[in-house]
Amino acid sequence: MATPHLVVRDLTLAYGERILLKDLNFHINRGEIFIIMGGSGCGKSTLLRHLVGLLRPTQGQVLYGEVDFWSADDQTRRDILRRIGILYQSGALWSSLTLAENVSLPLYEYTDLDAGTIRELSLLKLALVGLSGFEDYYPYQISGGMQKRAGLARALALDPEILFFDEPSAGLDPISAKRLDDLILELRASLGATVVMVTHELPSILALGTNSIFLDAETKTAIASGPPRVLIESSPNPKVREFLTRGGTL
Repeated sequence: MATPHLVVRDLTLAYGERILLKDLNFHINRGEIFIIMGGSGCGKSTLLRHLVGLLRPTQGQVLYGEVDFWSADDQTRRDILRRIGILYQSGALWSSLTLAENVSLPLYEYTDLDAGTIRELSLLKLALVGLSGFEDYYPYQISGGMQKRAGLARALALDPEILFFDEPSAGLDPISAKRLDDLILELRASLGATVVMVTHELPSILALGTNSIFLDAETKTAIASGPPRVLIESSPNPKVREFLTRGGTL
């Protein structure tokens, strides 16, 4: 039986009086690649920020296992954040640091390991994403696709249980995007991590997604949930089917 890793219950997100999303209820099972999808402006990235503790919801719960993140004390929240990794849309690498130094930052922040061990672990994480030999390069010296992989190596630094991705293929050419998708599949298989991904890229949604929710800007809530390929055939909502077929057929 599948075990929920993250549960969202009756979640409402708002900026002041302006409601962005409401009445969100879904769960993400351990080992899933869970897709948060929908059109532009539907609140995908905003929802992700609430899931990873960057924004507090107006109401509702975000539960990691049995623990409600926003009702927990500061130390419990820090312990939860220690178990997640995030790849931001831009990669968010520090331009003044080498790739190895970027990856080492979480290790210096959250562990008591010595500098030599941290360097070794940083090189290992870069090797996992195919960047052996580029440890001492700066972000400006490598391609956009390599920057995304370096950001992924940093997200893996603390061996997270859950990986969050915000539009990981944004700005990449189709070949680089496919390579990143393949890498995500390989890492999920080898590390056993749960993956939560915000994306509107149809190839990634269909290649990676084992489950999903579809956010709708008009109704400000989720109007469909389930495996993306199943939703193509079975969703009664034409918005969902049109999004997943780009108005055509697959």
